[in-house]
Amino acid sequence: MASALVKALDQPTVEVATGTYKVASSLAKVQTNEREELCNLTKMVRDFVRSAGIKAGSVIISSLHTTSAIFINEWQEALIHDVKAYLSAAVRKDDYYRHNDPAWSDCDRHNADSHLRTLLLGMSLTLQIAEGDVVLGEWQSIIMAEFDGPRERSIRLQAMGIAAE
Repeated sequence: MASALVKALDQPTVEVATGTYKVASSLAKVQTNEREELCNLTKMVRDFVRSAGIKAGSVIISSLHTTSAIFINEWQEALIHDVKAYLSAAVRKDDYYRHNDPAWSDCDRHNADSHLRTLLLGMSLTLQIAEGDVVLGEWQSIIMAEFDGPRERSIRLQAMGIAAE
């Protein structure tokens, strides 16, 4: 079995950050229109970080729901279709789940598949902030997955770090 080879490690950039430590928080609402839907949150998160006035630190993006996930991937229409198809095949809606069975659960939404898909992707991200912006790779987007819509979803944003001068 071959292992990855690390060719070089850049020298660490040491930034002596002076100033005030700041924490900024916000609650965003996202209205979905379908039971299963992907929403690009990148612009919203970038706008929040820029308005927070933090030049270096981190931002946490969290879904406040158990049937809505937050993850990073490329935002490209064909890939979005593939992601939705993959998740639907990985956790099929029509399989038997105790959560959907009145003998075991009082849930009338029959949404066990939604909970299980969220488990695959997770409900939060922590990203770096540098030079007052979210650090993302060239093709990376921040995506919210709706698995039990349509609904209004709450997304908690919290940025923390050294305040811009």
